[in-house]
Amino acid sequence: MTRTPTISKTDVVIAGRRVALLDRARIYVCGITPYDVTHLGHAATFVWADALSRVLRFVGVEPDVCRNVTDVDDVLDAAAHQVQADYDTIAAIQHLHFDRDMAALSVRSPQHEPYAHRYVGQVIRLASGLLNAGAAYASGGSVYFRGRGVAGRAGVDEAEAAALAAEYGGRPGDPAKADPLDVAVWQAGEPGHPSWDSPWGQGRPGWHAECAAMALSVFGASMDVHAGGADLRFPHHAYHAAMAEAFTGVRPYARACLHVGTVTVDGVKMAKSAGNLVLVRDLLASSPAPAVRLMILDRRWAGSWDYAPALLSAATERLEDLHSAGRRSAVASPGALPEIRRLLGADLDVPAALSVAIEAGGAPARALAATLGLT
Repeated sequence: MTRTPTISKTDVVIAGRRVALLDRARIYVCGITPYDVTHLGHAATFVWADALSRVLRFVGVEPDVCRNVTDVDDVLDAAAHQVQADYDTIAAIQHLHFDRDMAALSVRSPQHEPYAHRYVGQVIRLASGLLNAGAAYASGGSVYFRGRGVAGRAGVDEAEAAALAAEYGGRPGDPAKADPLDVAVWQAGEPGHPSWDSPWGQGRPGWHAECAAMALSVFGASMDVHAGGADLRFPHHAYHAAMAEAFTGVRPYARACLHVGTVTVDGVKMAKSAGNLVLVRDLLASSPAPAVRLMILDRRWAGSWDYAPALLSAATERLEDLHSAGRRSAVASPGALPEIRRLLGADLDVPAALSVAIEAGGAPARALAATLGLT
């Protein structure tokens, strides 16, 4: 008699979407543009992506993580010009600092780490494919993706889309475009920027196209989770996904999105231009790394939050509560570990899982600390 094999699956909820998984989850994390030091806003995104990976492993699913390095970008070029250095030199130095900060915060290295400058050929093929599909057009040595409709699918009105496009270097006023919300897949060469040969002349990849090309090369036509900061939802993630879908014809491109909440200081988004950066290296110089990590994780991942030193003090105390609970010879709590697993699988409800672990103590507390990288 032939026996039918039993195939188990694990369901997790991410941003309200139930994602059924077998034994592997493909996670694309929009990585850094290595032009400056790592601040707390950056760290929040990567710590949460790492927590998702650890939780998936905890529930029996192996994460397959791709985290890119955007080392071809206009802001990187500007930073290099400011200090009169080559863009790739600045990128290498800042990426080294980033790796050190991530290692200190127990963010595990991804399985795949594509660098944009190594995927120029793939961007050219992406541009050719989009042209063939009628989803892009060539103009003035550039190739533009037809962006009309992308903002609406992302839930952004036209006025906000135009403002965000200008803020993120989308050049809505570019006269070579047929529509202000079209974006460059391939940007014609310009002084002060690196360039490569292409069928349309010298130029460089567009930002959204870089990520689309890298992700498609690593994972193929789709992924399970697309992760990044909430500020990347539009335009970056929206155009990235739209290009990929137009190129492959496969929808949806991502089964779920992990858009991590923005970190602010006194209500203002943490950014170099705002002059309110809280650097990871400074936090680590004065506080244990697990406490910094717990400060990030002891909240719902999608919500924006305002940094203040008191939060770090509270996280240090909460961490000690968790470790003290783990040292207790606790009365057996057979339901605690399954409940922790359920809460973590239910949209990464870390605060509720922490409360259960601290109350139960013993093995459940130790398991949660290990799972979240808080040991």
